[in-house]
Amino acid sequence: MRIDVFTLFPSMVDGFTDQSLLGKAREAGLVDLRCHDPRDHATDVHRTVDDAPFGGGAGMLMRPEPIFAAVEAANPPRPLLLLSPGGRTFDQRYASELSELDGFSLLCGRYEGVDHRVREHLVDGEISIGDVVLAGGEVAACLIIEAVTRLLPGVMGNDIGPITESFSDSGLLEEPQYTRPAEFRGWEVPDVLRSGNHALIERWRRAQALHRTVRHRPDLIDARGGLSADDTRLLEEFPPTPYPLAADPD
Repeated sequence: MRIDVFTLFPSMVDGFTDQSLLGKAREAGLVDLRCHDPRDHATDVHRTVDDAPFGGGAGMLMRPEPIFAAVEAANPPRPLLLLSPGGRTFDQRYASELSELDGFSLLCGRYEGVDHRVREHLVDGEISIGDVVLAGGEVAACLIIEAVTRLLPGVMGNDIGPITESFSDSGLLEEPQYTRPAEFRGWEVPDVLRSGNHALIERWRRAQALHRTVRHRPDLIDARGGLSADDTRLLEEFPPTPYPLAADPD
C-alpha cells in the first residue's frame, strides 16, 4: 500500500512511522509511505506557505499554490483527504475501507487551516479523528496510518488479532485479556481461561465483550440491532469482569 502525506513537518510523520511494526512493514515493502513538504514548492526565498486571510481575522492560512504544486508533483494515490474537524469521523469501519485500497493520501493543515480553494478543487474529501482541534494534522495522520496499515496482511504478523479486537466485524469492544503470572498480588486469572476448554473460553470471551460493550458503549449494541437471544444467554451465564468507568476530568 502506498500512502502519501503532505505536511510542513515531514519528520513528525516519518519519525513515528519508522518505529515498531509499522517501521518493519515499511522496511519489508508492505507499506510505501512518502512525505512531501509544501515548503519545497514555495516560490520565494523565505519558502513562504502561509498568508493573512482576506477580510481579516485571527491567524494565518496555508496558501494554495505550494499545496497544489506539491500534490501535482507527487501524483499521489487517491483519495486525497484533508485532515479537518469537519470531515467524516474516522473509525474502525473507515480504517477497514481504506485498508482495502491500493493507497490513499493525507493533507495536514497548519495555522488556522488551508485556503478554501484546496477544499473545492484539490482534495477528494475531509477526514476527522473526532471533536477536537489540534495544532496541525500530523498527529491525526499518524493515528490514521497506524490504524489502517495494521489491517494489511503481514503487518501484524497475526491475522486473527485484527478480527477479534475492539470495533472489529463483531461490532463489540474487546474482551479482557490476561498473561502470566496466573496470580499477581492476589489477583488471579479467571479459571475459565486456564481450563483448556476452548469452546467454553470462546463463550466466556464473547460474554465479556458483550458485558463491556453494554456498559461502556451501548450505542454499539444499538448499531448491531440490539442483543440476540444467544447474547442474552451469555450475559446471564457469565458474570462481568470489572472495568473502570471513563474518568471525569472534573
